[in-house]
Amino acid sequence: MTNEVSNSLLDRLEGLVSRYEEVSTLITDPSVIADQKRYVKLTKEYKDLGKIVAARKEYVGCLQNIEDAKEMLTIEEDADTKEMLREEMAESEKLIPALEEKIKLLLIPADPEDDKNVIMEIRGGTGGDEAALFAGDLFRMYSKYIELKGWKMAVSSFSEGAVGGFKEIIFSVTGEGVYGILKYESGVHRVQRVPATETQGRVHTSAATVAVLPEAEEFDVEINEGAIKWDTFRSSGAGGQNVNKVESGVRARYMWRNPFTNQDEEILVECTETRDQPKNKERALARLRTFIYDKEHQKYLDDIASKRKTMVSTGDRSAKIRTYNYPQGRITDHRIGYTIYNLNAFMDGQIQDCIDHLIVAENAERMKEAAL
Repeated sequence: MTNEVSNSLLDRLEGLVSRYEEVSTLITDPSVIADQKRYVKLTKEYKDLGKIVAARKEYVGCLQNIEDAKEMLTIEEDADTKEMLREEMAESEKLIPALEEKIKLLLIPADPEDDKNVIMEIRGGTGGDEAALFAGDLFRMYSKYIELKGWKMAVSSFSEGAVGGFKEIIFSVTGEGVYGILKYESGVHRVQRVPATETQGRVHTSAATVAVLPEAEEFDVEINEGAIKWDTFRSSGAGGQNVNKVESGVRARYMWRNPFTNQDEEILVECTETRDQPKNKERALARLRTFIYDKEHQKYLDDIASKRKTMVSTGDRSAKIRTYNYPQGRITDHRIGYTIYNLNAFMDGQIQDCIDHLIVAENAERMKEAAL
């Protein structure tokens, strides 16, 4: 059976080795380098294929070690040498299943968005003041997690709740493979706890919505920058007197033809991230691109959602994905039936274990889908 599996895998890998060599030549071609969109796409393909080629080399090496040891055992007479050969063979055989699993995962087409940075939006949902407070708690949770990952975060705009937290907060996250990890957080997060304003001690249920959008590159979306109407305004919030005197906040209005409805829609984007108006314009433009890219990319996301239940980084942001139960100290992720009782640590940014379980579940579905 192992031979059948290894031959089947090696057959699949053969064409990829040729493609790897072809791409390695293409990315040094001046005409390809001049075409920025094609060059970026090819360098990413080269990097991805490089991982597969390296895993194949290790796998072939293990198979060869087993064959060599078997052959040597038929002619070797020294007992100690035979024992050493058997140990080497057993060591290589032990590595084979893990390498096969690794190669199968690498053979699954990666989500083309996984390497992108993201723009995240957290909005208080049902529950009024308590929902805004919970949105604030989620923002703190993600801030802590982002810090643990060594990523960078920048807040674009926010609207505070009446008693704290946020009615809405929008921020960008930059780092390595950010979307591939944070995409699992898109959806409705539900909280069950006794609100600070509750006098009878009753548990209330509130919700907040999280959207994780892959940040669009300049060449992902075509925007007629001349058609953008810009307004400036004085930022509010922290920042001292300068904030109130300088019109550093920017607002972009852009008419966009929605390809699904064939209707014109006005998109409104604000940015008060810095005291530097040109920088705020640049970041508002990045958000505008991302918003349009997200809309245009929706069909692709919906197709994935119809196939894989774990991929709630997709179209259905109204799906309830997780419950945070404070009286029981419990977190439950409804997509994969994951439950743990360490709510305080989770709210402190220790969410990696839950994300790891989601990645494993999704990879299992993707492997089934790819018939591997």
